[in-house]
Amino acid sequence: MNLIETQNLSFSYQSELGASGVPVLREISLEITPGSFVGILGANGSGKSTLAKTMNGLLLPSLGKVYVEGMDTVDEHLLLEIRRRVGLVFQNPDNQIVSNIVEDDVAFAPENLGIPPEEIRKRVDEALRAVDMYEYRHHAPHLLSGGQKQRVAIAGIIAMRPKCIVLDEPTAMLDPVGRREVLATIKTLAQDHGLTVILITHHMSECVDADRLIVMAAGEIDLDGTPQEVFTECARLTELGLAPPQTVALLFELRGRGLDVPLDAITVEDCARVIAGACQVGA
Repeated sequence: MNLIETQNLSFSYQSELGASGVPVLREISLEITPGSFVGILGANGSGKSTLAKTMNGLLLPSLGKVYVEGMDTVDEHLLLEIRRRVGLVFQNPDNQIVSNIVEDDVAFAPENLGIPPEEIRKRVDEALRAVDMYEYRHHAPHLLSGGQKQRVAIAGIIAMRPKCIVLDEPTAMLDPVGRREVLATIKTLAQDHGLTVILITHHMSECVDADRLIVMAAGEIDLDGTPQEVFTECARLTELGLAPPQTVALLFELRGRGLDVPLDAITVEDCARVIAGACQVGA
């Protein structure tokens, strides 16, 4: 069974008078399999953040369907179970931090789910270790850096034991150090903890390690494939206002200058290797 499935999903925000506006999402059909790491990319206004909020019932379809493990998000009796399975992390961690002590904040959601205290203690410790914030468990969140706050917010979701975490541009408000911290945490969650991870971003370099990339434009899916497949579409990505990773841009430039290099060497290590190999052949 798919963890998340959308069928002809369309969504329009309503005005204050109740009238529907221009569709933000247009007949999107996609399937997210358990354990996958999916990057959803797009320029501002592409609909990617709106799509993220439909995945745990925060927004409900105007038309079409969204299912989480077969549960229809429009069924209000199923919303709690849906949100147990799909946790959502927002851009601004301050919007999710509600307590004055880190470990109390991480415990907040499990407490509201009625989890027994001894189980909450176990979950909080495990979640903080998973995001490398255990040593800060007695700290005040407002004294932490932006990257540390975001990792605490992620820990709060992990403590609910979801099957999927949707991260809506989690690095947008962070400095380079905080961004690296959060990206390392996301990679660990995807590779070592067996979670389904959906990363919403417009930074293509953040999705190099994903299993699958979905590129959105004007509320529709424009590209869908592996990072290697999507990143080679340099011309189309540029048209959509997205900058390919620096490795791909370099390879694209070298190919334009006559060097026989592939465009799918997207990591720094692979890029260096293929360039070195091409230079040796040329010599």
